[in-house]
Amino acid sequence: MPANLEKPMANNQHETVLVADDHGLYRSGFGFLLRDRMGFRSVIEAATFDAALDRLAETPNVELALFDLAMPGISGPEGLSVVKETYPGIRVAIVSGSEERTDVVKAVAMGLNGYVPKSLGDDEIVGALQDILDGRVFVPRFMTSGANAPPARASAPEQPNPSKGDPGGGATYKSISPRQRDVLDCVRRGLSNKEIARELEIAEGTVKIHLAALFSHFGARNRTELATRS
Repeated sequence: MPANLEKPMANNQHETVLVADDHGLYRSGFGFLLRDRMGFRSVIEAATFDAALDRLAETPNVELALFDLAMPGISGPEGLSVVKETYPGIRVAIVSGSEERTDVVKAVAMGLNGYVPKSLGDDEIVGALQDILDGRVFVPRFMTSGANAPPARASAPEQPNPSKGDPGGGATYKSISPRQRDVLDCVRRGLSNKEIARELEIAEGTVKIHLAALFSHFGARNRTELATRS
C-alpha cells in the first residue's frame, strides 16, 4: 500500500498550534504528528498552564490550542473556558489521559471545541483535530455510542477547606500556580487588571484568565471576597 494511503494527511495547511503538556516526550511526539500529518508550520510548546498563557499572548496566528488536564496550574475544563473567551479566534481543546465522562461533559459545557483522549490512535487523533479545525465539536465515541464507556465516578461533596482565608499560605494557597500567586498578591494590594498586567509584564487578557481561575479555586464572587478568602 502506498505510504500516503497509510497515513492520510489533512489537505489544508495550518499556521501555528500550541501543545501544553508537562511531558516533554509527549509534546515532541505530538508536535511531529501535527507537523507531519496535519501540515502545521509551527508548533509551540508549554509545560505549565502559566507558560501556555504566555505563549498565547506573545504568539500571533495560533489556530489551535491543546491542553492536558494534568498539567501544573490548570484547574480542569473550567479553567479553560476563559481562555476560549479571551481568544475567540483560537480553537481550544483538551487532549488528556483522563477518560472520565464528567471531564468530557464539563469541557463541552464550558464551550471548548473538543475533548480528545490520549488513548486514541494517531489516525483517530488526526481525524478528531481536523473535525475541530473544521468547526465541529469533537467528543469521544464512548460518549455517544455508550459502548465501552468508562464508568463515571461520583463526585464527593466539597468539604470546607480550613486553609481558605489563611493569608499565611495554607494548602489551598500553595496549590495555585506561581503566576496565580503573583496575581493574587496584586489583588490584595488593590491593583486593577491593567496595573497587574503592567507590574507582572503579562497581557491584560492573561490577567483575566488567572483571575477567573482564582475565583473558581477559592469560591469567590468578586475581588473583595478573593482577597479575604485566600
